[in-house]
Parts: sequence; structure tokens; C-alpha cells
Amino acid sequence: MTRKIFRSILLVAAVTLLASLIVILGIMFEYAEGLQEKQLRAELALAARAVEQSGADYLAGLSAGDDRLTWVAADGRVLADTSVDAAGMENHADREEIRQALETGDGESARYSSTLTEKTLYYATALSDGSVLRISTSQATALTVVLGMVQPIAVVALAAIILSAVFARRMAGRVVDPLNRIDLEHPLDNDAYEELSPLLNRINRQHLQIDEQLRTLEQKTDAFEQTTAGMKEGLVLLDDKGMVLSINPAAQRLFGTDGSCVGQDFLEVDRSHDMSVALRRAMADGHSEFRAQQSGREYQFDISRMESGGSVVGEVLLAFDVTEQASLERSRREFTANVSHELKTPLQSIIGSAELIENGLVKPEDQPRFIGHIHQEATRLVALIEDIIRLSQLDEGLQAALEPVDLYAVAEEAVSALQEAAKNRGVRLSVSGKHAHISGVRRLIYEIVYNLCDNAIKYNVSDGSVQIVITDDGRHAGIRVQDTGIGIPAEHQSRVFERFYRVDRSHSRQSGGTGLGLSIVKHAAMYHGATIDLKSEPGKGTAISVTFPSESGADEIPS
Repeated sequence: MTRKIFRSILLVAAVTLLASLIVILGIMFEYAEGLQEKQLRAELALAARAVEQSGADYLAGLSAGDDRLTWVAADGRVLADTSVDAAGMENHADREEIRQALETGDGESARYSSTLTEKTLYYATALSDGSVLRISTSQATALTVVLGMVQPIAVVALAAIILSAVFARRMAGRVVDPLNRIDLEHPLDNDAYEELSPLLNRINRQHLQIDEQLRTLEQKTDAFEQTTAGMKEGLVLLDDKGMVLSINPAAQRLFGTDGSCVGQDFLEVDRSHDMSVALRRAMADGHSEFRAQQSGREYQFDISRMESGGSVVGEVLLAFDVTEQASLERSRREFTANVSHELKTPLQSIIGSAELIENGLVKPEDQPRFIGHIHQEATRLVALIEDIIRLSQLDEGLQAALEPVDLYAVAEEAVSALQEAAKNRGVRLSVSGKHAHISGVRRLIYEIVYNLCDNAIKYNVSDGSVQIVITDDGRHAGIRVQDTGIGIPAEHQSRVFERFYRVDRSHSRQSGGTGLGLSIVKHAAMYHGATIDLKSEPGKGTAISVTFPSESGADEIPS
């Protein structure tokens, strides 16, 4: 700004000086021309009187000088001249000033030299005898005058420019110094030029608006950070170049980074090919998603393009932990497939036996056996459907009234119901322990004991035993079902509570189990907040314990 002011002041000074010189020279030159014209006209008038009285003798008596007198006859012949011999001069009838004088009595003209540096002025007047007397003189042109004054003008101009530069620098400094000392952080506290007051007031209003906007933005930023910090989902905001604008703690943990990645290319944080492809697809199509394993978990990544004002400003990436959901989906698919298979098997057996009987391919003496087979498979099918219904109810969050339940009484009831099946397989059943009371759904508790005992009988050995022990230590009540059966290999123990999972499918078919008994036990225990513990060794038997929160202590019951 100082340079601009300096140049402006210097330019104004130079222009003013130049204009002043031009005006002064013009006025002086015009004044000099006017003065010379009057002088010539006065000399011409005096010479005209003298020539009329004395004729050529007067002109002959004049010495040659700056002013030249020429006497011309009416026909243009030169009668006399004060500078050259009249006899050798050409006819002047065509001269402009001569023609004017002959026509009007007076005439004048001016002729320039070939270099335009000299001008000759001619004034003529008619005499009484019809002749014309002309006076002429040489005059310097304005160009000659200017060229002659170049040196003094240059000296004056140089001195003026130097002075103007000095004063311009000082003035620019004085003008700019108060502007440089303006405190824009506190516009109203400045003692500057009065003309700046509207600008400073406007700056102050803008400061207030900006401060308010910053406070609002800070509040929104804090709210955004607090909201995203509490999210379980990973959130990453990217600009249109793929640079990280924001990344919440969940995303930092997921991608193994920290807040220092803000400002970096996101592909430096996650270099996977799937992520790169998804980011490009979202930028092109507006949205993309994919699933990938990350840190031993399964995540779904949803990427959406962000737009503002009709232009793309970036992308937002959301990462959802779908491990449990994926597991449930797989379990649901497996369950559906298993249910279809388990239902189809007895139905095919029933349909096959019925078709044989219907088509008369079964001998009369064999019909009871086929009918018994149909009844057996139908019974198995009903049991399977009932188990599926129970599991569905437990999955949907069965709502049932809680009541005091005596685990010992439930165990005795289950043993009573299974005595016939145990006897048929040569297995002894016994109940021992103490009365233990819990708060629960009696039907579900019965399902736990019944299914544990039923499994212990089915997978036992001939002349084996199943012991049901009820415990209560005042804080926890438990049921332990221990058998002397075939046992469960270690690699299968973590999966036996899955639906339709069987260690030995051929043995399960023979035993008539549905494959859902232990799944029902697991879900019923979860409903009551109970824990399950399984201990088994192949060839030595299995012990499964279910521990509930206890409602009260109880007396010992002899075994």
C-alpha cells in the first residue's frame, strides 16, 4: 500500500509539473506572438506612409534587419525590397497576403520552413496608388522554443521529481502508519482516521458474527465428537480426495490407528483391495457396501457419497460389527436346513410304509410291523415338532410367570416319567441331594432335568446308571446329572448344545433322539440366568451341571 501511495503521489506531482510547464509555455508563446504581431503591424503602417511620400527612396535608405519590407505593384511585380535586389525576384501576385491586400486592403499569412523549426509571418497593406507594401519577419516555432528549453526544463523537472519523491515517501509513510497500527482484533478501540469508522464498525460486527458462528460450530463439533465417541460403530469422514477428516474411537480401534491419521489418505490406514474398490464405487455410484473379517470379527462396511450444493464433498464410512448377526444367520440357515432334513426323514419313512400297505405289497402278517413303524416315526415327528416349538418360544423371549420351584421335586417327577425307558435299556436312575428352591418357570426347569436324564439314558451302556444330584449352598442351587455312558470326545464337547448337532449320527438314529434336547437345556438355562458345566471322558461317562441362583437353603435328603 505504501508503494501504491508513493507512486500515486509521485505520478500526480509529475503530471502537475508537466501540465504547468505546458500551460506556462503556451501562455508565454501566445503572448510573445501577439506582441510581435502588433509591433509588425505598427511598423508596416509607418513604412506605408513613408513609401507613399518618398517611394523607393525610403526603402533604399533602410538597412537590412530582422524585418523585411517588400513593395509590390498591382500586377505582382516587385518594385523594391530591403533585403535583396527587386529585379531578380519573381512575381508576387500569387502570394496569399498580396491577394488579400489587393482585395480587402490588408492581408496576412504564415509559412513554415521545411524543418518546422522556423515560421515566417507576412503582413501586407494596400497603398493609395494600388500597390501593396508587405512586411515579413522570422519567428521561432513552439517546437524550437521547447527544444531550446529542454535543459532547464529537465533540470527543473528532475529537481521537482526528487522533491516530490521525498515528500511522497514521507506522506505515504504518514498515511500508512496509522493504518498499520490498527488493531483489527479490537476495531472500536482504534484512534484512526475518521473516514475509517464505518469500516471499523463493520469489521467489529463481522467479528461478533464470526465469534458467534465459532461458538455454534464448536458446540456442534463437541456434540458430534461426544456422539461419535460413544458409538459402537466405526465412523470415518473423508473429503473428496479420500483424506481423513474425522475418525471416532471405535474406528480407530478397528483399523489399529489413532487421531494422528486425520489429514492422511485413508488408504494408508486400510490398504485392503476390497476397501479401495468400495471407496471408488461409492464415489461413482453414491453407495457401496461389503463385509470383511477384521481383528477376528466380521464387519459390514457401508460407504456413502456426501454432496453439498450439487457437488461431491467427500464420503462417510460406517463399520458395523455383524459377528453375532452373521453367526445367527448361519445358525438360522443351518437350523432351517436341519429342520427340513429331520422332518423329511420320518415323513419319507411314513410315506414309504403307507405306500407299501396301500399297494398291497405287505403281507397281512407283516402289516402290524409296518403300522408300528409308521406310528413310531409319527411319534418321533411329533416330538421333533414339539421341541422346535419349545425352542422357538425360547428364542422369541418366552414370557411366563415365575414361581417357587423345588428342584428336588422336579427331579423326582422327571425320573418317574423316564423309569420305563431306563428299565428298557437296563439303566438305573436315582435322585439324591437336598431340597433346593429357586424362582423360575417350572415347565422349563422340568425340560432341563428331563432332557438331561433322557440323553443320559439314551447314550448309556447296558447295566449303566444315571445319578441326579441336587445341591444348594445358600447362594446357588444346582442340578448335576451324571451317567456311566459312552462319553463325549473333547473336540465335540463345545458343540453338543448346538441344534441338531450329533456326535454319532448313526447312534442318534437308533436312539430316536431329535437332536434338540441339549439346545432346549441351554436356552432354558439362559432364560433363568443359570450356567452349564460339562465334564466328559469317552468310555467313562458324562456329568452335566446346571447352576441357578438360589432362593433359600434346604434340608439334606438321603440318597
